[in-house]
Amino acid sequence: MILPNKLEIGDTIGVVAPSNPIINENIEELNRAKKIIEEKGFKVKFSENIFSNTNEYSASANEKAEDINKMFLDKEVKMIWCAKGGQNSNSVLDYLDYDIIKNNPKIICGYSDITSLTNAIYQRTGLVTFSSTNFKTTATDETDYSLNEALSRFVDGSLELGKKDNLETTINEGYAEGILIGGNLRSIHDLTCGKYALDFQDKILFFEEFGMESEPSLVSNHLYYMKQNGVFEKIKGLWLGNYEHESGITLEKIVLDTLKDEVHFPIIKCNYFGHIEKKTAIPIGTKARIDTSKEKKIELLEKCIKN
Repeated sequence: MILPNKLEIGDTIGVVAPSNPIINENIEELNRAKKIIEEKGFKVKFSENIFSNTNEYSASANEKAEDINKMFLDKEVKMIWCAKGGQNSNSVLDYLDYDIIKNNPKIICGYSDITSLTNAIYQRTGLVTFSSTNFKTTATDETDYSLNEALSRFVDGSLELGKKDNLETTINEGYAEGILIGGNLRSIHDLTCGKYALDFQDKILFFEEFGMESEPSLVSNHLYYMKQNGVFEKIKGLWLGNYEHESGITLEKIVLDTLKDEVHFPIIKCNYFGHIEKKTAIPIGTKARIDTSKEKKIELLEKCIKN
């Protein structure tokens, strides 16, 4: 495990766009986010290709990967913040220089499709990465909850997951300790097999899904694919985040429909990560504990930022 250095007031934050392009209203939103972060006392540096739309649906894979590699090499940049999500951050995986990343460890974070990138980086390098709010989202959220959660983790090194009044519910009782991996369900589904397959053995897996884009049947599809490839035989615990669909069908129902009587691990559910206003910053690659007998059912067991 490699810990990134903590972020300090006055540091430079590099912003990259590994997924969908920054176009139209996103440009103004990104500039508003820059102002918000600068008002918090940080410098902001946009990557060279951040506004590229070479492919007419995103920047090219090489452009996006080049920006990430350069941000890890840039001694001035202390943290890398992904601008927004989308559908194809996995396009960069073949073009990243994992030796550069490993030898220049920095905070890198984002949510939704960005978790393809952050999980792959952890898997290939051992660098602890983060599922957290995206850079652009700091300007489009109605509150500063998610921004404050990120800064609490990255600047203060807090180990708190969500606020004290954001408690988890038990879906299946039990106790487990393991390394956290996860993020967006579709992204984790895409990393189940193949060249960038994640190691699920003895992990605590967390995931959420965007209900406006994913019907319950599609969520079921992703879960069955993971089940058929042995994911749920390997993990030690499951932590569910937000999923809101107009049908009212819940993520926990779809999970239990998929696993049926084969559940051998604790499952908990919360509403402080996902495609929602409240997003805590979850480390990918550090140890956590699920204990459904406690009021606070999940805890981080080791620090995720180097002091």
